[in-house]
Amino acid sequence: MDELDRKILRLLSADGRMTVKDIARQVSLTSPAVSERIRRMEKTGVIAGYTVVLGDAEPKSHIDALISISVAPADRQYFITMVENQPGVTQCFHVTGSHSFIVKVSCAGIHELEHLINRFQKLGQTSTQIILSAPVDRRFTLDVHEHGKDPV
Repeated sequence: MDELDRKILRLLSADGRMTVKDIARQVSLTSPAVSERIRRMEKTGVIAGYTVVLGDAEPKSHIDALISISVAPADRQYFITMVENQPGVTQCFHVTGSHSFIVKVSCAGIHELEHLINRFQKLGQTSTQIILSAPVDRRFTLDVHEHGKDPV
């Protein structure tokens, strides 16, 4: 991957709907050359897919939270199966530190969150943080900036 590929990736991460023609103009290549580079990056897995990121057009009607839990090694597989099948669980991380897992949840309300915490507490000690906002959210962007270089 060279600097032109990184420029193409930065442009696509900023606007996944940008046309090949517009990208070509900004990176000083022909449209077929840009198309080929994009196709190659898709084929090699550098570009794994395209997505839509939903904005907050409507008021938030749910509660997002992070639940940290200490699960005994003997209960880990049961816990993983439980969170895989638990509505509201959006992500689960196996982590180092004072807890063994951090589970990100999105609940319809405080009662649903409390119910989920109570379920988790049957398996170990929990600590819960309600997410107020996400000042930085790079889940759907690609960091292709090289250290010390400015973006496109």
